[in-house]
Amino acid sequence: MNKVSNLFPSNRERTFQLKARKDAGTAAPLWQPPQFVTCKQCERRATRQVWARSQYVCPNCGTHQPIGGYYRLSLVLDHGSFQELDGDLKPRDVLGFPGYEEKLSTQQSKTGLNEAVITATGRIGGVPVVAAVLDSRFFMGSMSTAVGEKITRAIECATARHLPLIIFSASGGARMQEGIFSLMQMAKTTAALERFNEKGGLYISVLTHPTTGGVTASFASLGDIMLAEPGALIGFAGPRVIEQTIGEKLPKGFQRSEFQLEHGFVDQVVPRDKMRETLARLLQLHTQGRKHS
Repeated sequence: MNKVSNLFPSNRERTFQLKARKDAGTAAPLWQPPQFVTCKQCERRATRQVWARSQYVCPNCGTHQPIGGYYRLSLVLDHGSFQELDGDLKPRDVLGFPGYEEKLSTQQSKTGLNEAVITATGRIGGVPVVAAVLDSRFFMGSMSTAVGEKITRAIECATARHLPLIIFSASGGARMQEGIFSLMQMAKTTAALERFNEKGGLYISVLTHPTTGGVTASFASLGDIMLAEPGALIGFAGPRVIEQTIGEKLPKGFQRSEFQLEHGFVDQVVPRDKMRETLARLLQLHTQGRKHS
């Protein structure tokens, strides 16, 4: 049945795959002049097609570049299983912040997203899950009231359906245009996770570059299993802010995922091309454990 459905994907699946290709920059016609992408780390160039084949991991130095939310979900979810949650939920200018509505409109037009998070149900290795992905292209993945609401609803969906929860975090923290309302989302999402935990749910938190601010200080750090992509910046304040505050030079690699692994903050650093396999293995172990408990 899976092979047949792959030949005739649903309208929902076609829309999802188109969004994923747009995120990856591969939705253009089959032939076009070569487009080159420069690595921000080693500054070497490769064609967009080469980058897409490597899942936007630099083919020269291995740096993991930030990627769009739909594209990231397409890399881990089983084909045909994606079903978006609360796709129409949009942010509001809760404080009447000058210029905020215009900036929101610009971000929505530029990225094709309504907000900085995508939530969905799907399957990984045949195991049903609820997944959320913060997209750093939209206001640097900052946490607005709408982001907090979508994350909370995803957690509540996982709680009600007794499904594992996976959240891919990438954020600059709270959204300053929403002030205290943004900061309140830290408590809101944390409380939802506590209720999820009381019901025995499995939460896998995946930290990608960068994960900082209020997101790090709330739901991103509360996973039962903590995974991270290589080289991801993970912390509350950035290294430069800390150095300026304490007046000292920080150790090399401070706050990077490998440093966090060494100091017990994350359980495993997982390359992007191994993420789906790793998640599938963890989910299958969890499912087998529940059957024998």
